[in-house]
Amino acid sequence: MHVLIVDDSAVVRHTVAALLSQEEDVSVEVAADPFIAMHKMRGRRPDVILLDIEMPRMDGLTFLRKIMADDPVPVVICSAVSGPGLKQSLCALEQGALDIVTKPKVGVREFLYESSVLLIDALRAASRAQLRRRSVPESAVRLQPQSHDNAQVNRPLRAGIETVVAIGASTGGTDAIREILMRMPPEGPGILIVQHMPELFTAAFARRLNEMCAIDVREAADGDTVCRGRAFIAPGNRHMRLRRAGNQYTVEVTDGPLVARHRPSVNVLFNSVSRAAGPKAVGVILTGMGDDGADGLKEMKLARAGTIAQDEASSVIFGMPGKAIARGAVDEVLSLDHIAPAILRMTGAA
Repeated sequence: MHVLIVDDSAVVRHTVAALLSQEEDVSVEVAADPFIAMHKMRGRRPDVILLDIEMPRMDGLTFLRKIMADDPVPVVICSAVSGPGLKQSLCALEQGALDIVTKPKVGVREFLYESSVLLIDALRAASRAQLRRRSVPESAVRLQPQSHDNAQVNRPLRAGIETVVAIGASTGGTDAIREILMRMPPEGPGILIVQHMPELFTAAFARRLNEMCAIDVREAADGDTVCRGRAFIAPGNRHMRLRRAGNQYTVEVTDGPLVARHRPSVNVLFNSVSRAAGPKAVGVILTGMGDDGADGLKEMKLARAGTIAQDEASSVIFGMPGKAIARGAVDEVLSLDHIAPAILRMTGAA
Protein backbone atom coordinates (compact mmCIF):
# COMPACT_ATOMS: atom_id res chain seq x y z
CA MET A 1 0.00 0.00 0.00
CA HIS A 2 1.45 3.35 -1.09
CA VAL A 3 0.25 6.30 1.01
CA LEU A 4 0.61 9.97 0.11
CA ILE A 5 0.35 12.28 3.15
CA VAL A 6 -0.71 15.82 2.20
CA ASP A 7 -0.42 18.16 5.19
CA ASP A 8 1.20 21.54 5.73
CA SER A 9 2.34 20.54 9.25
CA ALA A 10 5.86 19.09 9.16
CA VAL A 11 5.29 17.53 12.59
CA VAL A 12 2.18 15.67 11.40
CA ARG A 13 3.88 14.57 8.18
CA HIS A 14 6.90 13.22 10.03
CA THR A 15 4.96 11.51 12.82
CA VAL A 16 2.37 9.81 10.63
CA ALA A 17 5.00 8.77 8.07
CA ALA A 18 7.12 7.23 10.82
CA LEU A 19 4.09 5.37 12.16
CA LEU A 20 3.06 4.01 8.76
CA SER A 21 6.62 3.04 7.85
CA GLN A 22 6.54 0.46 10.66
CA GLU A 23 4.08 -1.55 8.56
CA GLU A 24 5.95 -4.01 6.33
CA ASP A 25 3.76 -3.56 3.26
CA VAL A 26 3.40 0.25 3.42
CA SER A 27 5.43 2.86 1.53
CA VAL A 28 4.98 6.57 2.22
CA GLU A 29 5.45 9.87 0.42
CA VAL A 30 4.71 13.29 1.88
CA ALA A 31 3.68 16.64 0.42
CA ALA A 32 3.35 20.01 2.15
CA ASP A 33 0.49 21.14 -0.12
CA PRO A 34 -1.68 19.90 -3.01
CA PHE A 35 0.56 21.36 -5.73
CA ILE A 36 3.49 19.28 -4.48
CA ALA A 37 1.13 16.32 -4.13
CA MET A 38 -0.03 16.58 -7.75
CA HIS A 39 3.58 16.66 -8.92
CA LYS A 40 4.38 13.51 -6.93
CA MET A 41 1.23 11.77 -8.16
CA ARG A 42 2.44 12.15 -11.74
CA GLY A 43 5.49 10.10 -10.78
CA ARG A 44 3.65 7.46 -8.73
CA ARG A 45 -0.07 7.11 -8.22
CA PRO A 46 -0.86 6.48 -4.53
CA ASP A 47 -3.21 3.76 -3.34
CA VAL A 48 -4.66 6.18 -0.79
CA ILE A 49 -4.21 9.84 0.17
CA LEU A 50 -4.26 11.09 3.78
CA LEU A 51 -5.41 14.67 3.32
CA ASP A 52 -5.43 17.74 5.53
CA ILE A 53 -8.26 20.22 4.98
CA GLU A 54 -6.80 23.61 5.90
CA MET A 55 -3.67 24.33 3.85
CA PRO A 56 -2.12 27.33 2.09
CA ARG A 57 -2.12 27.80 -1.70
CA MET A 58 -4.91 25.21 -2.20
CA ASP A 59 -7.28 23.94 0.48
CA GLY A 60 -8.06 20.25 0.89
CA LEU A 61 -11.65 20.47 -0.37
CA THR A 62 -10.58 22.03 -3.67
CA PHE A 63 -7.91 19.36 -4.09
CA LEU A 64 -10.43 16.62 -3.24
CA ARG A 65 -12.92 17.85 -5.84
CA LYS A 66 -10.16 17.86 -8.46
CA ILE A 67 -9.11 14.30 -7.57
CA MET A 68 -12.67 12.97 -7.66
CA ALA A 69 -13.42 14.62 -11.02
CA ASP A 70 -10.16 13.86 -12.84
CA ASP A 71 -8.84 10.49 -11.62
CA PRO A 72 -10.47 9.23 -8.40
CA VAL A 73 -8.04 8.11 -5.70
CA PRO A 74 -9.24 6.93 -2.27
CA VAL A 75 -8.96 9.77 0.25
CA VAL A 76 -9.00 9.72 4.05
CA ILE A 77 -9.35 13.12 5.73
CA CYS A 78 -7.01 13.95 8.62
CA SER A 79 -8.78 16.79 10.41
CA ALA A 80 -8.90 18.89 13.53
CA VAL A 81 -11.87 18.18 15.82
CA SER A 82 -12.84 21.83 16.27
CA GLY A 83 -13.23 25.00 14.25
CA PRO A 84 -13.84 25.04 10.49
CA GLY A 85 -11.98 21.77 10.00
CA LEU A 86 -14.87 19.79 11.47
CA LYS A 87 -17.55 21.17 9.14
CA GLN A 88 -15.29 21.05 6.11
CA SER A 89 -14.46 17.41 6.86
CA LEU A 90 -18.13 16.49 6.66
CA CYS A 91 -18.36 18.32 3.33
CA ALA A 92 -15.39 16.24 2.21
CA LEU A 93 -17.29 13.03 2.96
CA GLU A 94 -20.18 14.30 0.81
CA GLN A 95 -17.75 15.06 -2.01
CA GLY A 96 -15.99 11.71 -2.17
CA ALA A 97 -13.68 11.23 0.83
CA LEU A 98 -14.16 7.81 2.41
CA ASP A 99 -13.25 8.30 6.05
CA ILE A 100 -12.05 10.75 8.71
CA VAL A 101 -9.30 10.39 11.28
CA THR A 102 -8.48 13.04 13.83
CA LYS A 103 -5.37 15.14 13.48
CA PRO A 104 -2.87 14.44 16.28
CA LYS A 105 -2.90 17.02 19.07
CA VAL A 106 -0.05 18.55 21.04
CA GLY A 107 2.36 15.79 21.99
CA VAL A 108 1.79 14.20 18.61
CA ARG A 109 4.91 12.04 18.94
CA GLU A 110 3.20 10.11 21.74
CA PHE A 111 0.76 8.40 19.40
CA LEU A 112 -1.51 6.09 21.35
CA TYR A 113 -1.91 2.46 20.28
CA GLU A 114 -5.62 2.80 19.62
CA SER A 115 -5.06 5.86 17.41
CA SER A 116 -2.48 3.91 15.40
CA VAL A 117 -4.87 1.00 14.91
CA LEU A 118 -7.70 3.24 13.75
CA LEU A 119 -5.47 5.23 11.37
CA ILE A 120 -3.92 2.18 9.74
CA ASP A 121 -7.27 0.40 9.46
CA ALA A 122 -8.86 3.48 7.85
CA LEU A 123 -6.08 3.76 5.26
CA ARG A 124 -6.11 0.04 4.44
CA ALA A 125 -9.88 0.07 4.03
CA ALA A 126 -9.87 3.14 1.80
CA SER A 127 -7.09 1.74 -0.39
CA ARG A 128 -9.36 -1.20 -1.30
CA ALA A 129 -12.48 0.84 -2.04
CA GLN A 130 -14.49 0.78 -5.25
CA LEU A 131 -14.50 4.39 -6.46
CA ARG A 132 -16.51 6.07 -9.17
CA ARG A 133 -15.71 9.31 -10.95
CA ARG A 134 -17.82 12.11 -9.51
CA SER A 135 -18.16 15.86 -9.77
CA VAL A 136 -20.03 17.55 -6.95
CA PRO A 137 -20.52 21.32 -7.15
CA GLU A 138 -20.29 23.15 -3.85
CA SER A 139 -23.94 24.20 -4.11
CA ALA A 140 -25.07 20.57 -4.27
CA VAL A 141 -24.41 20.00 -0.59
CA ARG A 142 -26.02 23.21 0.70
CA LEU A 143 -29.53 22.14 1.53
CA GLN A 144 -32.26 24.03 3.31
CA PRO A 145 -32.88 22.62 6.79
CA GLN A 146 -35.88 20.31 7.05
CA SER A 147 -38.71 21.23 9.40
CA HIS A 148 -39.75 18.45 11.78
CA ASP A 149 -43.41 18.25 12.79
CA ASN A 150 -42.86 16.87 16.26
CA ALA A 151 -46.61 16.69 16.89
CA GLN A 152 -46.81 13.83 14.41
CA VAL A 153 -43.63 11.94 15.31
CA ASN A 154 -41.30 11.12 18.20
CA ARG A 155 -43.76 8.76 19.86
CA PRO A 156 -41.80 6.39 22.14
CA LEU A 157 -41.56 2.82 20.89
CA ARG A 158 -43.26 0.31 23.15
CA ALA A 159 -40.91 -2.59 23.89
CA GLY A 160 -42.11 -5.91 22.53
CA ILE A 161 -44.78 -4.28 20.33
CA GLU A 162 -43.03 -2.01 17.81
CA THR A 163 -39.96 -2.76 15.73
CA VAL A 164 -36.63 -1.02 16.21
CA VAL A 165 -33.98 -0.77 13.47
CA ALA A 166 -30.21 -1.11 14.04
CA ILE A 167 -27.76 -0.08 11.31
CA GLY A 168 -23.99 -0.55 11.21
CA ALA A 169 -21.50 0.92 8.71
CA SER A 170 -17.87 1.88 8.26
CA THR A 171 -15.89 3.04 5.21
CA GLY A 172 -18.25 4.63 2.70
CA GLY A 173 -21.09 4.40 5.17
CA THR A 174 -21.88 8.08 5.52
CA ASP A 175 -23.28 8.21 1.98
CA ALA A 176 -25.20 4.97 2.50
CA ILE A 177 -26.72 6.12 5.80
CA ARG A 178 -27.72 9.44 4.28
CA GLU A 179 -29.41 7.64 1.36
CA ILE A 180 -31.44 5.44 3.74
CA LEU A 181 -32.43 8.12 6.25
CA MET A 182 -33.51 10.59 3.56
CA ARG A 183 -36.06 8.00 2.44
CA MET A 184 -37.56 7.49 5.89
CA PRO A 185 -41.01 9.06 6.41
CA PRO A 186 -41.69 11.25 9.49
CA GLU A 187 -43.60 8.38 11.13
CA GLY A 188 -40.85 5.86 10.32
CA PRO A 189 -39.40 3.37 12.82
CA GLY A 190 -36.97 4.26 15.59
CA ILE A 191 -33.41 3.76 14.34
CA LEU A 192 -30.05 3.26 16.07
CA ILE A 193 -26.87 3.70 13.99
CA VAL A 194 -23.21 2.92 14.50
CA GLN A 195 -20.98 4.62 11.92
CA HIS A 196 -17.27 4.25 12.59
CA MET A 197 -16.25 7.90 13.02
CA PRO A 198 -14.19 9.91 15.53
CA GLU A 199 -15.77 11.70 18.49
CA LEU A 200 -17.23 15.17 17.83
CA PHE A 201 -17.60 14.32 14.15
CA THR A 202 -20.59 12.12 14.96
CA ALA A 203 -22.47 15.06 16.49
CA ALA A 204 -21.78 17.18 13.40
CA PHE A 205 -22.79 14.27 11.16
CA ALA A 206 -26.08 13.92 13.05
CA ARG A 207 -26.79 17.65 12.73
CA ARG A 208 -26.08 17.49 9.01
CA LEU A 209 -28.43 14.54 8.53
CA ASN A 210 -31.09 16.30 10.59
CA GLU A 211 -31.01 19.19 8.09
CA MET A 212 -31.53 16.79 5.18
CA CYS A 213 -34.09 14.30 6.49
CA ALA A 214 -37.79 14.34 7.34
CA ILE A 215 -37.03 12.39 10.51
CA ASP A 216 -35.27 13.76 13.58
CA VAL A 217 -31.59 12.74 13.67
CA ARG A 218 -29.48 13.18 16.81
CA GLU A 219 -26.24 12.03 18.37
CA ALA A 220 -27.26 9.59 21.10
CA ALA A 221 -26.97 10.46 24.79
CA ASP A 222 -27.22 8.00 27.65
CA GLY A 223 -30.86 7.48 28.65
CA ASP A 224 -32.45 8.76 25.42
CA THR A 225 -35.83 7.23 24.59
CA VAL A 226 -36.11 5.47 21.23
CA CYS A 227 -38.97 7.04 19.27
CA ARG A 228 -40.78 6.78 15.99
CA GLY A 229 -39.49 9.35 13.53
CA ARG A 230 -36.09 9.58 15.22
CA ALA A 231 -32.64 8.16 14.48
CA PHE A 232 -29.75 8.11 16.96
CA ILE A 233 -26.08 8.14 15.87
CA ALA A 234 -23.67 6.50 18.32
CA PRO A 235 -21.17 9.05 19.67
CA GLY A 236 -17.62 8.65 18.42
CA ASN A 237 -15.38 6.83 20.91
CA ARG A 238 -18.40 5.48 22.87
CA HIS A 239 -20.31 2.23 22.61
CA MET A 240 -24.10 2.35 22.20
CA ARG A 241 -26.60 -0.29 23.33
CA LEU A 242 -30.37 -0.71 23.26
CA ARG A 243 -32.03 -1.30 26.65
CA ARG A 244 -35.57 -2.04 27.80
CA ALA A 245 -36.92 0.45 30.33
CA GLY A 246 -40.35 -0.70 31.45
CA ASN A 247 -42.44 -0.85 28.30
CA GLN A 248 -40.10 1.40 26.30
CA TYR A 249 -36.66 1.24 24.71
CA THR A 250 -33.82 3.52 25.79
CA VAL A 251 -30.25 4.10 24.69
CA GLU A 252 -27.21 3.29 26.83
CA VAL A 253 -23.94 5.07 25.94
CA THR A 254 -20.81 3.78 27.67
CA ASP A 255 -17.02 3.69 27.59
CA GLY A 256 -15.14 0.43 27.15
CA PRO A 257 -12.37 -1.25 25.18
CA LEU A 258 -12.32 -1.55 21.40
CA VAL A 259 -14.59 -4.33 20.17
CA ALA A 260 -13.78 -5.78 16.74
CA ARG A 261 -11.13 -3.00 16.62
CA HIS A 262 -13.75 -0.27 16.98
CA ARG A 263 -15.46 2.01 19.47
CA PRO A 264 -18.35 2.44 18.81
CA SER A 265 -18.73 -1.15 17.66
CA VAL A 266 -21.55 -2.48 15.49
CA ASN A 267 -21.30 -5.82 17.32
CA VAL A 268 -22.01 -4.12 20.65
CA LEU A 269 -25.15 -2.48 19.25
CA PHE A 270 -26.43 -5.56 17.41
CA ASN A 271 -25.87 -7.87 20.39
CA SER A 272 -27.84 -5.53 22.64
CA VAL A 273 -30.68 -5.28 20.12
CA SER A 274 -30.90 -9.07 19.87
CA ARG A 275 -31.38 -9.26 23.65
CA ALA A 276 -33.66 -6.25 24.12
CA ALA A 277 -35.90 -6.53 21.06
CA GLY A 278 -35.51 -10.10 19.75
CA PRO A 279 -37.87 -10.64 16.80
CA LYS A 280 -39.15 -7.05 17.00
CA ALA A 281 -36.03 -5.70 15.31
CA VAL A 282 -34.38 -5.26 11.92
CA GLY A 283 -30.58 -5.29 11.56
CA VAL A 284 -28.84 -3.70 8.57
CA ILE A 285 -25.13 -3.99 7.81
CA LEU A 286 -23.67 -1.61 5.24
CA THR A 287 -20.39 -1.00 3.45
CA GLY A 288 -17.17 -1.26 5.46
CA MET A 289 -13.94 -3.20 5.88
CA GLY A 290 -13.45 -5.92 8.44
CA ASP A 291 -16.02 -8.02 10.28
CA ASP A 292 -17.51 -5.68 12.89
CA GLY A 293 -21.23 -6.45 13.04
CA ALA A 294 -21.11 -9.92 11.49
CA ASP A 295 -21.35 -11.80 14.80
CA GLY A 296 -23.88 -9.34 16.19
CA LEU A 297 -26.09 -9.66 13.12
CA LYS A 298 -25.95 -13.45 13.49
CA GLU A 299 -27.19 -13.05 17.07
CA MET A 300 -30.04 -10.88 15.80
CA LYS A 301 -30.97 -13.52 13.21
CA LEU A 302 -30.91 -16.24 15.87
CA ALA A 303 -33.27 -14.03 17.90
CA ARG A 304 -35.59 -14.03 14.81
CA ALA A 305 -34.97 -10.41 13.86
CA GLY A 306 -35.03 -9.45 10.17
CA THR A 307 -31.53 -8.97 8.76
CA ILE A 308 -30.31 -7.11 5.66
CA ALA A 309 -26.86 -6.71 4.05
CA GLN A 310 -25.86 -4.24 1.37
CA ASP A 311 -24.82 -6.00 -1.83
CA GLU A 312 -21.31 -5.98 -3.26
CA ALA A 313 -22.14 -3.89 -6.33
CA SER A 314 -23.36 -0.92 -4.30
CA SER A 315 -20.83 -1.22 -1.44
CA VAL A 316 -17.69 0.89 -1.39
CA ILE A 317 -16.11 -2.02 0.49
CA PHE A 318 -17.86 -5.38 0.77
CA GLY A 319 -16.00 -6.51 3.89
CA MET A 320 -18.58 -6.14 6.66
CA PRO A 321 -21.61 -7.21 4.56
CA GLY A 322 -19.62 -10.03 2.98
CA LYS A 323 -18.51 -11.42 6.35
CA ALA A 324 -22.07 -11.28 7.69
CA ILE A 325 -23.37 -13.14 4.63
CA ALA A 326 -20.63 -15.78 4.94
CA ARG A 327 -21.62 -16.41 8.58
CA GLY A 328 -25.23 -17.03 7.66
CA ALA A 329 -26.45 -13.87 9.38
CA VAL A 330 -28.41 -12.33 6.53
CA ASP A 331 -31.99 -12.79 5.31
CA GLU A 332 -31.84 -10.39 2.36
CA VAL A 333 -28.92 -9.02 0.30
CA LEU A 334 -30.02 -5.78 -1.34
CA SER A 335 -28.62 -2.89 -3.33
CA LEU A 336 -28.48 0.38 -1.43
CA ASP A 337 -31.52 1.86 -3.18
CA HIS A 338 -33.66 -1.11 -2.09
CA ILE A 339 -32.70 -1.08 1.61
CA ALA A 340 -34.95 1.75 2.80
CA PRO A 341 -38.09 0.20 1.23
CA ALA A 342 -37.15 -3.15 2.80
CA ILE A 343 -36.80 -1.54 6.24
CA LEU A 344 -40.24 0.04 5.91
CA ARG A 345 -41.72 -3.27 4.75
CA MET A 346 -40.15 -5.27 7.60
CA THR A 347 -41.22 -2.75 10.24
CA GLY A 348 -44.74 -2.35 8.91
CA ALA A 349 -44.16 1.33 8.13
CA ALA A 350 -44.40 1.01 4.35
